[in-house]
Amino acid sequence: MEMLRRWLGRRVLAGVLGVLPLAAMAQYPDKPIRLVVPYAPGGTTDIMARTLQEPLSRVLGQPVVIDNKAGAAGAIGTAQVARAAPDGYTLVFGNNGPSAIVPLIQADVGYDPIKDFVPVSLVSLAPLVLVTHASVPATDVKGLIDFAKSQAGSVEYATAGAGSLGHLATELFAKTAGIKLVHVPYKGQAPSTMAVIGGEVKMLLTTSSDTMAAAVTSGKLKLLGVSSAQPSPLAPGVPPIGMTLPGFAVDVWFGILAPAGTPPAIVARLNAAIREVVALPEIQKRFVGYGCVATASTPDAFAAMIAAEVPKWRSIVDAAQIRAQ
Repeated sequence: MEMLRRWLGRRVLAGVLGVLPLAAMAQYPDKPIRLVVPYAPGGTTDIMARTLQEPLSRVLGQPVVIDNKAGAAGAIGTAQVARAAPDGYTLVFGNNGPSAIVPLIQADVGYDPIKDFVPVSLVSLAPLVLVTHASVPATDVKGLIDFAKSQAGSVEYATAGAGSLGHLATELFAKTAGIKLVHVPYKGQAPSTMAVIGGEVKMLLTTSSDTMAAAVTSGKLKLLGVSSAQPSPLAPGVPPIGMTLPGFAVDVWFGILAPAGTPPAIVARLNAAIREVVALPEIQKRFVGYGCVATASTPDAFAAMIAAEVPKWRSIVDAAQIRAQ
């Protein structure tokens, strides 16, 4: 009888312990959530995170606290989240850079972009735009490719820096088109845009900006295509590069990720909140002003996108021998 009582006692204790995590998840969240932005305040990533901050706090019923942890092209803040407790109270506002590309070009970033995170949801997407200096004798993507072939590998392109998404995307463009281009890195998007406007280089594949749009309107630049697989509402009437180069597709993405091991119920709660907020008309409108389309996703779809993106960029990084400067 004593043995039976002990056995029953252990079974009851195990049952109670098993219920506690479920109860904790049912109460989630019951304290503030820290959303790490792995860049300094004021940039596009930071602005988008702060735009979502208040409505996310309202939907989740707890404050969402923005924590800027800049450095190493986003790797420092991202690594901190990889090491955080997987309880849903520390998240990262990621993008292609630290969540897919940076670990491929920097040694010892301190995390694996696939194994160390649970993607929660996309937040927004934006295409890159392909522009050339007005002197380039091309009016479409095919014309640019023909021009580059005629120049025997001497056409220069600008980027916001070695290892940037624009750098990798342009190398992918050249590989897909079967052309050779000359890389000229600058320190940021603004200098690279001014370089192509001024004619220092012939072409640029990067995110759009007001400066670029004004140069296209004035005729100083030619806008030839967008990098998204489908036409973008951000660039009406501009054809996707993939219409000329089948299979070419690149999007700048932003999304929220949690540390690996975060319980599925918590991920589902966060995903539902993000989807509700991203669908708000005021959020949709404000994101267009940032040059992005507010777009949520399921965790599985987001995970599949990152899982496909890492090997795609690894092949470009290895072929072009791209390393952090």
